[in-house]
Amino acid sequence: MRRNVADEATNTAKRQKMRRELIRRCLIARSNKHNHTINENIRVDNVRLIDEEGNQVGIVSTDEALDLAYSRDLDLVLMSDNPANPVARMMDYGKFVYEQSKREREARRNQQTTSLKEVQLKLTTEEHDTNVKVRAAQRFLENGDRVKVVIRFRGREMAFQNQGYDVMKDFIEKVGDACQIDREPRIEGRHMVMYLTPRSESGK
Repeated sequence: MRRNVADEATNTAKRQKMRRELIRRCLIARSNKHNHTINENIRVDNVRLIDEEGNQVGIVSTDEALDLAYSRDLDLVLMSDNPANPVARMMDYGKFVYEQSKREREARRNQQTTSLKEVQLKLTTEEHDTNVKVRAAQRFLENGDRVKVVIRFRGREMAFQNQGYDVMKDFIEKVGDACQIDREPRIEGRHMVMYLTPRSESGK
């Protein structure tokens, strides 16, 4: 009975060791993808070792640092490959990569992609239609987009281009605090064009 228990304990230890070796091989493959040097891939003879709490252990041989990391079921990660002062840290590398990837995903998700939206007006736009255009511009600006406001002059309207400035001024007043003028209205051929951007915190 005792022999069977001892054999089972030995087999369990072997399985655990094989599992750890498999995990470490997977981590090394992952580290190559993320340009990190870890565990047996560290080729320097000595490293300045930092433990998992961020405390300096001192300068030790790489083999000694690996043994210490493995005894705590951790990995050894080369943080600085400066030949004069290579620095390695003990950590759970799988957890480190996961948290780093999570931060990168959150940063990408929080990053706003600014696009240019266009709102077209007329010299004689009814109040209801103007309000629809105003709400659209406000929505674009709230989403962080830049808004191009365009008045197209048709036929005889070319003789009344100056009225376009009044239309633009009225439009800005109705959009309100959501915007600031990025480029003042100007004539471009048969169009008057103005650019609006979301009002920055400093501009409030």
